Amino acid sequence: MHLKSYLNLYALLQNNVSTREERRAFGLDNVTLKNEPIKQLLAWENKYIHHLKKPLLSGDVSSYLYIVTFSLVIIAFILGLLSGITLLSYNGHEPVNIVYFIAMVVFLPLFTMLLSLFSMFRAKNSQSVLLHLTPAYWMEKILKFFPGIDDENIKNFKINPLLANWIVIRRSQFIALFFSLGLLLALLGVVVTKDIAFAWSTTLHITPEVFHGFLNTLALPWREFFPAAVPSIELIERSQYFRLGDKLSEEMISNASQLGQWWKFLAFATLLYALFLRCVMYVIATLGYKNALKKSFLSLEGVSLLLNNMNESMITTNATVGEHIVSSSHTEIQEIRQLKTSYDFVQGWAIPTSKLQVMNDTMKVSSPNIFEVGGSNTLSEDRAIAHKSFGEVLLYVKVWEPPILDIIDYIEELIEIVDKVIIYPIGTEDEMYHVKEKFIKIWIDKFSMIDNNKKIWIKTS
Repeated sequence: MHLKSYLNLYALLQNNVSTREERRAFGLDNVTLKNEPIKQLLAWENKYIHHLKKPLLSGDVSSYLYIVTFSLVIIAFILGLLSGITLLSYNGHEPVNIVYFIAMVVFLPLFTMLLSLFSMFRAKNSQSVLLHLTPAYWMEKILKFFPGIDDENIKNFKINPLLANWIVIRRSQFIALFFSLGLLLALLGVVVTKDIAFAWSTTLHITPEVFHGFLNTLALPWREFFPAAVPSIELIERSQYFRLGDKLSEEMISNASQLGQWWKFLAFATLLYALFLRCVMYVIATLGYKNALKKSFLSLEGVSLLLNNMNESMITTNATVGEHIVSSSHTEIQEIRQLKTSYDFVQGWAIPTSKLQVMNDTMKVSSPNIFEVGGSNTLSEDRAIAHKSFGEVLLYVKVWEPPILDIIDYIEELIEIVDKVIIYPIGTEDEMYHVKEKFIKIWIDKFSMIDNNKKIWIKTS
């Protein structure tokens, strides 16, 4: 189940590509999917997708989303890279303050992830303020004004607000992930190419002991496995920086070689808080997006009717109790008003088996043997079907087509083999297969000319 499938289903429902009879025939062919509506919808979409004209709406929307997302990812990665380089800028005169970098890789991600969690709970709201505050939302609006970003083909498409919100939430996590990746690469690149002296400084009155406890708490997830990535109290004391003029303290200068060890802590903090937790948020957002996509599938306009057409029998006024005989006063052909619930064979003259299944379902008739005769069949194929028939045969014929010699010949051959042939003239699907008596009389008069017509019965209303 993907966004493309949702868009294709939307387009198919807008174009009304199948009739009610075809939908019921599809439901009968895929009866095992009756209790799995999503799979049933996807199977129906797969069967009728060729009816859509190209370019497909799904292709236009997917291309648009890809271009926008790719652009935002590149921009976010570059911003993360530049932000990291700026925060780690070192000119040799004063150390790099790690407090800024910690704020960027720990507190900013945690804050944005908290906002994302709140926005997930508000995703059902089409006018969620939290969603409209995300950088991805506004950056996408800005990108629409750039050349090459053309949404002319999709401007009239109205997507489910729930799904649209989850798309924004999911993409926001993905974009933020690349921003954090840029920060990490900036840190590793600067550490490899420069000899940096890290320090920490703040206007707040924080002692080295308090700061050590705070950092130990941040390092809780990895301090037992990588103790070298947790700054010691000695390193914290030696790297505290007080800006009281243009010169560094003599103690910091004498321990300059140790000040670079901070990079390990910063790297692990970036990996855990900015990257790993963001990956977790992306997984959560993906699960929410899939759930929203599922709900959007079932809430599409026309889906309820489509599922009803596939899974519910077409209504008919024909009773399905025992066969009721009515003797005709003007012909030897015997008439029946009510069908049995099952027959040994069901056949249709120039009627495909898929339609025969729908008719059986509508008439509440069942049979283990369903065949199309006449139509595109050869004489040998019809003869083979006739010779393997037995018992009682229900034969559907189209009432709007006059009885031709071919069908008379087939019935004459069939009655020599089976016990009984019930002719059922049917109307169109729009008429729910009902016919007027005057049309049935034409068939009665025609069959009355058949020798040995005692085995022929005709269904009347």
